[in-house]
Amino acid sequence: MRAIRTRRTTRLLATVTLAALSALGLTAAPAGAADTPPPGANNWSCKPDSAHPQPVVLVNGTFKTSYENWLTLSPELAAAGHCVFSFEYGDLETAPIPDSAAELRDFVNAVLGATGAKKVDIVGHSQGGMMPRYYVKFLGGATKVDDLVGIVPSNHGTTNPLALVAGATLCPSCVDQTAGSEFLQKLNADPETPVGPDYTAIATRYDEVVLPHTSAFLDGPASYVTNVLLQDRCPLDLTEHDQAPKSPLVEQWVLNALDRRGPADPAFVPRCVSMG
Repeated sequence: MRAIRTRRTTRLLATVTLAALSALGLTAAPAGAADTPPPGANNWSCKPDSAHPQPVVLVNGTFKTSYENWLTLSPELAAAGHCVFSFEYGDLETAPIPDSAAELRDFVNAVLGATGAKKVDIVGHSQGGMMPRYYVKFLGGATKVDDLVGIVPSNHGTTNPLALVAGATLCPSCVDQTAGSEFLQKLNADPETPVGPDYTAIATRYDEVVLPHTSAFLDGPASYVTNVLLQDRCPLDLTEHDQAPKSPLVEQWVLNALDRRGPADPAFVPRCVSMG
């Protein structure tokens, strides 16, 4: 009888998780893709050149594989001359975020060792845009990250109640990303943006996961912090949360941040290409 109840509970948890993901606009990629890097990534013989001295580490979002998350952006960055690297972490990004940040620390050290670079640039989506801030603030990353570019990052969490639903189904990172969580209070305590990296946070008004969309933005001096709302430059752009890493408009902002000294230029005028 106990075994029957256990199986029913397991099925219920799986159903609730899938429903929460669907309502959040998120779907988990097939397990078979988990160990496959996206095109253009993980050429461990790649050596950065003077025009692109920092290798780029891509950090995917919750419930995503690196392959699915960066299928579009990774080859574009490689074609632009960047050494690109990606990795899987945190049990499909559901582990406690401090644990995932430690995995990021180890991966960055491996990338620096292989490339001979002194620092990396990090581009992350959703949790992947926020989690590296823990590495920067608490695990020594401030001296090893040149640019941190967050694409619709959950920097101040979300008020979407489905984050807690997902968290109840064995997703500690979902709880960590709930607005007002103990984790986020620690992460965002002064200084929110420690000196070291340049920070760029890219948000869309049509984000249905990170709510409100302004939760993505960071506080800090304009000299090293830039907050971008896609619709400020391109009012007709309809990019949503899950689409953002594949958006040609987002790509332009990412390249602007990576290819200049400092964060993205607030005065940058991209070519408007809507995902709608």
